[in-house]
Amino acid sequence: MNSTIIEEAVSKSTILGCPFLYEHYPTLERPFFNISLWENFNKYVTLWTNGKFVPENFQFIAGELPMSQLPQVITAIITYYVVIFGGRELMREREPFKFHFLFQIHNLFLTSISFSLLILMIEQLIPILYRHGIFYAICNIGAWTQPMVTLYYFNYIIKFIEFIDTVFLVLKKKKLTFLHTYHHGATALLCYTQLVGTTSISWVPITLNLGVHVVMYWYYFLAARGIRVWWKEWVTRFQIIQFVLDIAFIYFAVYQKFVHLYMADSLPYCGDCVGSTTATFAGFFIISSYLVLFITFYIDVYKRTGSKQSRVVKRVRGGVAAKVNEYVSVDLQNVQTPSPSPDPQIRKRK
Repeated sequence: MNSTIIEEAVSKSTILGCPFLYEHYPTLERPFFNISLWENFNKYVTLWTNGKFVPENFQFIAGELPMSQLPQVITAIITYYVVIFGGRELMREREPFKFHFLFQIHNLFLTSISFSLLILMIEQLIPILYRHGIFYAICNIGAWTQPMVTLYYFNYIIKFIEFIDTVFLVLKKKKLTFLHTYHHGATALLCYTQLVGTTSISWVPITLNLGVHVVMYWYYFLAARGIRVWWKEWVTRFQIIQFVLDIAFIYFAVYQKFVHLYMADSLPYCGDCVGSTTATFAGFFIISSYLVLFITFYIDVYKRTGSKQSRVVKRVRGGVAAKVNEYVSVDLQNVQTPSPSPDPQIRKRK
């Protein structure tokens, strides 16, 4: 920083009688009021775990950490599906549980941990993006830093805690949708493949997902307390924006990897994107499956105009976001489909 700017800042803070303004002036390395979030995170996690887990010393080593091998991951995902579908059958003849307080605690925890991981990642990303640019940040091994790997692993473990979302739905006898149940299992697998495959682009879908989860789980927390908010529809809008950005970035990275490996002499490209070939194409196929689900939704609602899905969704006010929410949450087997409105001229004659 220019010495003149520093002197002016010190002078102003002295005049105002507030040294805080100078001491907490944001910097490139410490963009949040000149406070190192990573150092504080490292300090307090070390204290809370009594030195058993020190973030600054963390290394991802497959086989030495929980959920760090594919058989463990597959077993956990299969167990998840057995529990929720088996639980649904067990609950079929039983009264639903309420779990208001536990549901609130669950959502408050997830919105808090999502926000914490998000700002910790942003602190790491700002200097990388500023100094090296976006292509370096998503494709260079230099962006695969030790603090980011630590945060990736924390985020990965949280994906298994999010399985509890569906357990609550089962115990409360809410409808399970394919989109919801598939998404949880596929996302856990996606995070595993990218963590093992050292894909620097991982921060793009993870930070976007964390941002969405901050808003989404906060909304669920408020809803569980009976508080209605005006921005409900924006929860799904943010999910759609996240999805579009994920597709754009990941398809770009997959193109770079594919051309580098197989067609470098015939197609233009920027350079190789770091990460194993398995991780690259696993990410491509999982993200593409989300795209297929979205296209399927579009066809069901906007092309098959006579279908029950179309009529149920199109009666919802509030734009596309509300329509998506209605589509994925409503029980289409039991909901009453509104009949077409009478002709306006007939109503007028009556």
